[in-house]
Amino acid sequence: MEIKGRQLFTSESVTEGHPDKICDQVSDAIVDHFLNQDPDSRIVAECAVSSGVMFISAHYASKARLDIPDIARHIIRNTGYPKEVFDADACTIMTSFVDHTATDYLSYDLDNMDDAAIDKIPVRQQASVFGYACDQTPALMPLPIWLAHRLADRLDSPKVADKLPWLLPDGETQAGIEYLGGKPGRIHSITLVATQTTPDAVDLEQLREDIRREVVDPVLKKEKLKLDEETRIFINPGGTRSGGGPAVHSGLTGRKTGIDTYGGYARHSGAALSGKDPMRIDRVGAYIARYAAKNVVAAGIARECEVQLSYTVGVARPVSLRVRTFGTAEMGDTAIAARLEQVIDFRLGGIVRDLNLKRLGEVSKGGYHDLAVYGHMGRTDLDMPWEMTDKADALK
Repeated sequence: MEIKGRQLFTSESVTEGHPDKICDQVSDAIVDHFLNQDPDSRIVAECAVSSGVMFISAHYASKARLDIPDIARHIIRNTGYPKEVFDADACTIMTSFVDHTATDYLSYDLDNMDDAAIDKIPVRQQASVFGYACDQTPALMPLPIWLAHRLADRLDSPKVADKLPWLLPDGETQAGIEYLGGKPGRIHSITLVATQTTPDAVDLEQLREDIRREVVDPVLKKEKLKLDEETRIFINPGGTRSGGGPAVHSGLTGRKTGIDTYGGYARHSGAALSGKDPMRIDRVGAYIARYAAKNVVAAGIARECEVQLSYTVGVARPVSLRVRTFGTAEMGDTAIAARLEQVIDFRLGGIVRDLNLKRLGEVSKGGYHDLAVYGHMGRTDLDMPWEMTDKADALK
């Protein structure tokens, strides 16, 4: 939206009790458990949830043996729903598992493979992926999604839950930023939708006062841009909402890809990130593209950078690499792409080896499950390897 030469952009996020995010967490928890037992596991797990029922499908090749329904119940329990809203112990869990271990299990000792051997590890899925970075935040993420995630994280935090006992874990946030000359100028609007346990748990006026005090103000107090007299703040603008979760709306793995990436501010592939092992190029390709774009911006070569990679079945290297810096770079986009190819290994085996993606929990503060809420990109809180800027000096 453009107003008198100014542009508005809004991104959204949701809390971990949103049904789509319950599914993402279950799918990625399954991935983590497979990899913890057998780092060479190949696994694709998808989940759907509705009122009182969850369906999990998984295709895998692995030496690991898991109780997948138990993993799912643990995730449901940890979201914090009362039993009367969503009961982790009583809900029905239906499963469909296909074991491909006998025909499709492959083990790669990536750390001890030479360059020629890495080049022979083929991509098994066709994929076009995008990575993006900009200088709007310390994490080099767009400001709208950065703020939306911070608000959602705070809305779902134990500190807030202790003070607001009526709050359920199914919430939504939006952050609208007014841009001037391509740079964030002011906070245009903030929206939060909180769900309460029962219709009479808290009245609307008190809810709005509580959320403003416990969520909005503490988050924005830490940000460089502050609220002003014209900032519009909407807290449950449609009135009170009770119940929430799968009893109210269904969920599905991979349905929040915009939230998982750049909040719609930049392009993404559209493929689900959650529920896939690290030998899936449609997942790890998005991570290496983010890594490349972030290092370009961190190097000071450009204020904004998009990296697009395309992979085809049976080929280790991307068949194309494109860089766009939207007129913010010190050099041509083609020259930047050439530098990236010199310092970053974009082959599937190289990505998994260099970012240590089979043992993510050993090199970061979390596993794949921790990425299933509040974004896969910009997660400096988890020290994810694709958020490193260790290639910045080599790119200069």
